[in-house]
Amino acid sequence: MNISSMTPLLLSFVLIIGAIVGFMLRKKLVEGNQANVEAQGRRIVENAIQDAEKIKKEALLQAKEEAYQIKQEADREARLSRQELKEEQRRLDRKLDEVKVDLETLERRSGKVQQHEEKVGNWEKQVDKRARELDSLIDEERYKLEKIAGIGREEAKKELMASIESEARMDAAKRLSRIENEMKIAADRKGKNILALAIARYAGDYVADKTVSMVPLPNDEMKGRIIGREGRNIRAIEAATGIDIIIDDTPEAVILSGFNPVRREVARLALIQLVSDGRIHPARIEEVVAKVTEELEVEIREAGEQATFDVGAHGMHVDLIELIGRLKYRTSYGQNILQHSLEVAFLCGVMAAELGLDVKKAKRAGLLHDVGKAVDHEVEGSHAIIGRDLAKKYGEAEDIVYAIGAHHEDQPPKSVLDVLVQSADALSGARPGARKEMLQSYVKRLEDLENIANGFNGVDKSYAIQAGRDLRIIVDSQKVHDDEATLLSRDIAKAVEKQLTYPGQIRITVIRETRAVEFAK
Repeated sequence: MNISSMTPLLLSFVLIIGAIVGFMLRKKLVEGNQANVEAQGRRIVENAIQDAEKIKKEALLQAKEEAYQIKQEADREARLSRQELKEEQRRLDRKLDEVKVDLETLERRSGKVQQHEEKVGNWEKQVDKRARELDSLIDEERYKLEKIAGIGREEAKKELMASIESEARMDAAKRLSRIENEMKIAADRKGKNILALAIARYAGDYVADKTVSMVPLPNDEMKGRIIGREGRNIRAIEAATGIDIIIDDTPEAVILSGFNPVRREVARLALIQLVSDGRIHPARIEEVVAKVTEELEVEIREAGEQATFDVGAHGMHVDLIELIGRLKYRTSYGQNILQHSLEVAFLCGVMAAELGLDVKKAKRAGLLHDVGKAVDHEVEGSHAIIGRDLAKKYGEAEDIVYAIGAHHEDQPPKSVLDVLVQSADALSGARPGARKEMLQSYVKRLEDLENIANGFNGVDKSYAIQAGRDLRIIVDSQKVHDDEATLLSRDIAKAVEKQLTYPGQIRITVIRETRAVEFAK
């Protein structure tokens, strides 16, 4: 066998031996790796078991700790509950003791009441017995009296009734005679009033002109805004000014009615501002009325300054000038008092010049002669005496002071100046058309109405409106309660009936309101 033929076999054999050796080596290698893996698995399992034991022990410890804390909390709550129960038990025991004491007290009182009832029952029995005894004695005495008098009970009653009837007839006759005399006097006075009213019947327009003001409106829709929702705006204006607002069919105008010219002027100016501004509601109304009142005070002072300037009365006290300005809104028998005072001043000046007297002093006395009428509705007494005291208070000369007090002969005149002021006053008042009695008596009656209401306790403001047919009274809600308001209206009505004479009837309305005001800042 040659070498070339053996080579393939050798190669095959070598390959087979190599494959067997490789297989054996791979098998050993796999077995070695498997052993390592099993060892690692056992180590992992052992570690996992150890970790699980450790976690189990930690969980048991934590569970025991939480259980201990829960037990502690439960014990604390149990102690608190037991303490509260003990406190409640003690309170209940005290209440029970108090109830027992009250029951004992009630039992004692019940016993006393029962004793009193028994005593009262005994007293009632004694009273009934005494009453029967008295009835018996009265019957015996009546029988004795009838026997002594010789007449019976019915006859005595008839004689007594006849005597009483005779006396009643005499009293009735006297009262009837007195009533007839009073009726004659009243009828005479009433007849004179009717005649005077008939003679001066045309004075009605003059009165209306002096007690009524008209405010023009841009359109008739403004009337609805003045009235406001459910009449709240018109009520607010009337309450703030005391003037009656009449809204009728007069196109583009409303009428203000009131006897006090100052309040009427305030209402007129305030309504003009509200209409021009367009914002009409209760709060705005009160604000505008307060502002107009302040402006009117300035106008009054300016009127006084103008009057003193026209007359040439320099160096007069400021308060006296303001009082003269107030005369612009006062009337006497329908005559404007400021205009009347200026007329008297000029007349005094003319007559003083003719007689060669001090013209400036005469004018000054004439201007001041009626200054008391600025406050005569607030101060008791004659306006001449009031004016005299005011002039003296504010430093006027003694002869001027005396002339003011003497111009209605409240004190006798003693100088030519006194006579000049009297004469000028009479001339100014006596000229044709200067005065009307109706307006003065009308305004006086309305002022008396308000003065009567203001005299009662708790009255804050009072306004006579509707030509004196309605008296609105605003009371202090802190002093007068709702129930007292009814009694107050009744008392004022009785006072008006007693003190005034007036046609028809007057409605007395007492208004009480409570306001709560707070500011949002």
